[in-house]
Amino acid sequence: MIPTLQMLTEDGTRVPASTEHFPETAAEFEAHAAELTPHKLRDAYRHMVRTRAFDTEATNLQRQGELGLWVPSRGQEAGQVGSALATPSADFVFPSYREHAVAEVRGLDLPRILPVMRGTRHGGWNATEYNFHLYTFVIGAHTLHAVGYAMGLQQDRRRGLSTDGSGNAVVCYLGDGATSQGDSNEALVFAASAQAPVLFIVQNNQWAISVPVETQSRVPIAQRADGFGIPRLRVDGNDVLASYAATRFALTHMREHGGPFYLEFVTYRMGAHTTSDDPTRYRTREEEAAWAAKDPIARLRALLESEGAAGEDFFREVDDDAARLATRTRESTRVNRAGDTAEMFDHVYATAHRHVAHERREWESYNSRAVAATGGAR
Repeated sequence: MIPTLQMLTEDGTRVPASTEHFPETAAEFEAHAAELTPHKLRDAYRHMVRTRAFDTEATNLQRQGELGLWVPSRGQEAGQVGSALATPSADFVFPSYREHAVAEVRGLDLPRILPVMRGTRHGGWNATEYNFHLYTFVIGAHTLHAVGYAMGLQQDRRRGLSTDGSGNAVVCYLGDGATSQGDSNEALVFAASAQAPVLFIVQNNQWAISVPVETQSRVPIAQRADGFGIPRLRVDGNDVLASYAATRFALTHMREHGGPFYLEFVTYRMGAHTTSDDPTRYRTREEEAAWAAKDPIARLRALLESEGAAGEDFFREVDDDAARLATRTRESTRVNRAGDTAEMFDHVYATAHRHVAHERREWESYNSRAVAATGGAR
């Protein structure tokens, strides 16, 4: 078993990085974790609580017929928030479909995620505004997109088009289930061959829908990187300190030495895979209770309280802020309606494309005939 980086125990006690398990890098992990000042830790806690409130409200909306589908992230907030806080805003992020807390840290207004789940839009935000790509629902497909983007950064540098140091790396989030997909393995091949600057963050939440991680991989997920010659690290994904420190370490390593890096965040999906899933069919209440005791939000709150970094007034204000977000999420979703269907042609490519223009004309012609045939009714 390979070692797992932990800097915050399950009861919220800060512990040093193990010099036994990480003799050459423990000091670097400590230095990076020290960057999380009390103010930054309070910010991390706020992001985590807001994300969970939004996630809970989105789940409720789906159960009440307001969304076609929802993908819960409950229990995975620490790894997402820690890694997102450690990632420079200029670095482009490729999420899968569960990275709600990463979106929150990136500054995306979370209700903008929901129109695609409601079936009223193909997306919901301009990816370049936040350097945060739209969600990808084809499992593992975005890993190739991330590597391609990273290889594009390399070409820009070679051609002298990027000289200010911005956008040095790409961060790609995927789940343990996605590691079994061909696209994800092909992405590792290309990343290793090209030494492309892409950080893969695998959120190992123990279940690929109903398949346990032990069935998917006979070795720890992080160890898969060895076969591609990619440096890797296994991290307690419910520990915001370790998640932050590991991400900072990985990005620093990539900038100093080049090439990709691979992180496995060991966490747990507290809820269903999606709202069309019933986890009681394949996992036990005992397992769920054991992981509930490792709740990342409770762990960080215990740290803030024990170190005197936050009091009841702060926690109450955060809860009120999260409740307001949940209310706004519900209100904005229930009034959300589909726009003009011709919008589907607007952002296929960054510039005009003759095939898209042709398809737009075909659609407009078809739509005009359909309206005429129904006497003006759509």
